[in-house]
Order: sequence, then structure tokens, then C-alpha cells
Amino acid sequence: MRLVLADRVVENGCLRIEGGMIAEIVEQPGAGSGHTIYPGFIDMHGDMIEHELEPRPGVDFPMGVAVAHLDARLAASGVTTAYAGVSFSRTANKGERRSFEHTTGIIQALKTTIQDTRVDHRIHARFDVTYTDAIAALEGLLDAGAVDLVSVMDHTPGQGQYRNVEKFIAYRMRTGSMSEEQARAQVQVRIDTAVPAEQLLRNLQEVSRLCGSRAVAMASHDDDTVEKTNLMADIGAVISEFPVTMEAAKTAVDRGLMIAMGAPNAMRGQSYSGNLSAREAHAAGLLHILAADYHPAAILPAIHALAAQDPDGLVGATRLASANPAKALGLTDRGEIAIGKRADLAIVDAENRVAKVLLRGEVIHSNGTVRHVTAAAEKAA
Repeated sequence: MRLVLADRVVENGCLRIEGGMIAEIVEQPGAGSGHTIYPGFIDMHGDMIEHELEPRPGVDFPMGVAVAHLDARLAASGVTTAYAGVSFSRTANKGERRSFEHTTGIIQALKTTIQDTRVDHRIHARFDVTYTDAIAALEGLLDAGAVDLVSVMDHTPGQGQYRNVEKFIAYRMRTGSMSEEQARAQVQVRIDTAVPAEQLLRNLQEVSRLCGSRAVAMASHDDDTVEKTNLMADIGAVISEFPVTMEAAKTAVDRGLMIAMGAPNAMRGQSYSGNLSAREAHAAGLLHILAADYHPAAILPAIHALAAQDPDGLVGATRLASANPAKALGLTDRGEIAIGKRADLAIVDAENRVAKVLLRGEVIHSNGTVRHVTAAAEKAA
């Protein structure tokens, strides 16, 4: 099989796995099969769990059903470590998705449910920095060890992801099934009730303090200006998620932050919201991490799309979904095919389909096509 290592591609190689770890890497003529082994993908930001729990507005699914389906989707996409993004939003009403009570309950239930899943699941708390009252809930969850990554966001129209107000109004019309007049009025209310800048800064500083004192990484979200990016760097963010402009992305890199962007964006060649293209950021040397965002199956084709322009080809593009997120998140035991690392692996066939996935050497997904290949490789080794 072809092995994608952190620094090179081995065209004909075999792996020996012991105790869930990679014990030996062998280059051997005749071991080729048309299959490629990648390190298992590490997804630091996937919003899918909220949609699995509420696939239609007001339609709630049981946690066990939602997690099991998401788990299967991730494994079938080659993801072996996944950070489930759940959000606290000030604009949500009590009990609604992303409200104080709803999100706290989801995180608590998730932490219990994911103990028996195939993929190694973690919790990514997306914190609306305008939501002052939810800081206490975040602190409690951090103290309980229920949160593994925190990102801070501000979805007030007129800046960040929604800096183009007219596009945001059109988006609300599509997703909220409302008239232009209704959408425009709703957006104006959000602008008129925006939280003062002084309070936002205090909230950012408090969230930064909470994360720093508990050794939990903090990411910024939708940086759109040089000033905002510098602020996020100053308060301790280590990752810049989905920067909106090239200027913000460049500033983040200059300040030592790693840039994460969506695999769907890279696969399609454009942002669905009209913001910075992941391919353009990558071509400028300003992309370090690919995240599932809203569709984990996009990770593998995104790697292939970027490999053509990456200075290190397939090896460099693969690092975006493996070694780089592992480095950013402090996961020192995985992220590459190397002796002493976890045997988290994704085996991809000649048609670029994920055929088999291993977590610590154990099969967590198979489409049934790799059995004879594995036997042949074992014989060659």
C-alpha cells in the first residue's frame, strides 16, 4: 500500500501494529495494492451534532440516536478524532438550540454518550462573546472537564462572518423562511441591541482567563480586521478559525496563530457566504488546518484539491487534517504515520473512497473491500 507519512510518500509500504500503536514501517516492493493509507483525520470543528439533534426546527432526536449517526458519518469519512461544536448564543430563546440551558445539557449528555463511540470524540464549545450570562455555565463545564476546546465568536450583523448586512438579510430569508421585511427588521433589532464594546472586551478577557487556567486551547472565530485579529492574539487565542479576509489571515499568521478553514470551502473552491476562499488562503501560505465545518465527507476531497498547489503535494495537504490540528490541540500521540504514534488510520481505495478506518489499530469502519488487500500486505510484510 501507499503510505502518506508526515514528510514523504512511501509507494510500497506495510505497517506493523502492536497494542494499538505503530510499531514498524516497512518499505517493500510488491506491497502495492492501489490503496493509500492516510493518518486518521483530526476534525477540530464540526457543527454536525446540533443538526443531528434537531434535523428540522422543533424536531428533537434522542442523544443516542444523534451521536450514533454522527459517529458513523465521521468514521466513514476517515475521521478518527472529532471535536463536536456546540454553541452558546445570546439570541436563542430559553430551551431553544444554542440557548444557555440547551447547550449546557447537550455538552453534559455528550460527555457521557461519547464514551462508547467508535471515533475519539471531544467537545468544542463555541462561545458567543456577547452572551455574558453564559460565562458561568462555561466555567462550570470547564471545571468538570467537559470541554476540550473553546472558540469565541460574535455574530452581530455588520462585522465578522456577517460583515455584509445585505447578504446576511438574504441568508435569514432563506434559512428562516421569512419575507425581506421580516428579515430586515430582525437584523436591525440585533444591530440595535448589540453589546457595548467594553463589555465584549471584559467577556473575552474572562473566557481567556478561564481557558488559560485550565490549559484548554482557545480559538478566535471569523476574524475580519487587522485590529480584531491583533486583539484575539493579545488575549491568548492560538487558532484563527475561518478568517473572513486575507488581511485578517495574514495578521493571524504574523502573530503566530494557526489558521483553520472549512473543508467544504476548500473542496468547492469558495466560501458559501462569500468570504475568504480556503484555496486562496492556502495558495498564500495562510492555511494550516482543514475542518469539517458542516460536512466531514469533504475532508478527503479537500486534501486532494489542495495537493495540486501545495508545495509538499499530497504530504503537505494531508498535514492540514492530521499533523497540524494535532499540534494545535496538543495531541502528541497521533496525527501522523510514525513509529510510536497511535494506529489511527484511513485506508483509501484507487477511486478515492474511504474503504477502511482504524482507531488504535481496531477497525471502526469498513466498506468490505479491503479484506484481501490486508491479507496480501500481511503476507508481503
